Amino acid sequence: MTQENNILAPKVAKHEEVNEITKDGAFNRQKNRFATPFGDQPGDLPVEAGRYRLLWAKICPWAHRAVIVRELLGLQDVISLGTASPVRTENGWEFSLDEGGVDPVLGIRYLPEIYAETDPDYSGRATVPTVVDVTTRKVVNNDYFRLTNYLETAFKPFHREGALDLYPEVLRAEIDAFNDTLFHDVNNGVYKAGFARSQEAYEQAYDALFARLDQLEERLSTQRYLFGDKITDADVRLYVTLVRFDAAYYSVFRTNRNRIVDFPNLWNYAKDLYQTPGFGDTTDFDSIKRGYQLGNHAANPYQLLAKGPDLSIWNEPHDRNRF
Repeated sequence: MTQENNILAPKVAKHEEVNEITKDGAFNRQKNRFATPFGDQPGDLPVEAGRYRLLWAKICPWAHRAVIVRELLGLQDVISLGTASPVRTENGWEFSLDEGGVDPVLGIRYLPEIYAETDPDYSGRATVPTVVDVTTRKVVNNDYFRLTNYLETAFKPFHREGALDLYPEVLRAEIDAFNDTLFHDVNNGVYKAGFARSQEAYEQAYDALFARLDQLEERLSTQRYLFGDKITDADVRLYVTLVRFDAAYYSVFRTNRNRIVDFPNLWNYAKDLYQTPGFGDTTDFDSIKRGYQLGNHAANPYQLLAKGPDLSIWNEPHDRNRF
């Protein structure tokens, strides 16, 4: 790294998640700093084509679900996409995959740079997904929990013809309640187990995770998707955890009671989604493995990348057509 680049890049702690550990050793994820909604109400972010850039890393489940929804709804030409390296550096997410090592639209090397431009006093982690208003060069939203909902509702005028209704109005209350539970026990549950700093906190998260996976296994024994015969926002949120589970969480986060392939319904459901356009074609297993195994999620001093699991099984037939 040159001295110039080193000066431009804000320094952040290499193991940033330690700031999110409670006194009893439990992981408590930081709140989102930029949570202004998109919409047409006073104070909302205006909904315009070409105004926003979505920054993500292929390792990240929170960012991945926004990219899946962007694909499913046909918003690729409405919201541009910037991709960071899957291995987060001590200076934060790095755009080393792009020519010259900078994002081609924003001209930044590290994600914290655009956070510093937006709010020089911001002291939290610069996270993906991040939505930047390219007209102002400001971070406007990093609310991973609600971002897909904004894409599904506020950006509806830009959905392609015949796009899925991922967030049907009649089901929104049920989907919201389900997503909240899914987040605490499964999506964030794997992190609560993996980042725990006490045996008690780890086991509590582990038990809650597998209790919920057992319930989901049962739920999917009678219907193709989480809310019947149509894909919804909830399916996107569950998928991004399932697809990372055996390749990363099972070993790196010690969530090792079962693999997803050991759950007949969850496994076939995951394959069904993987083989659906928008899901598998935005899933990069190499990035997932590198991000979790070579990044700061795992103690891996010799930087060895696991050879498995066998990824060809994701394209094997599933049984979900029986519904």
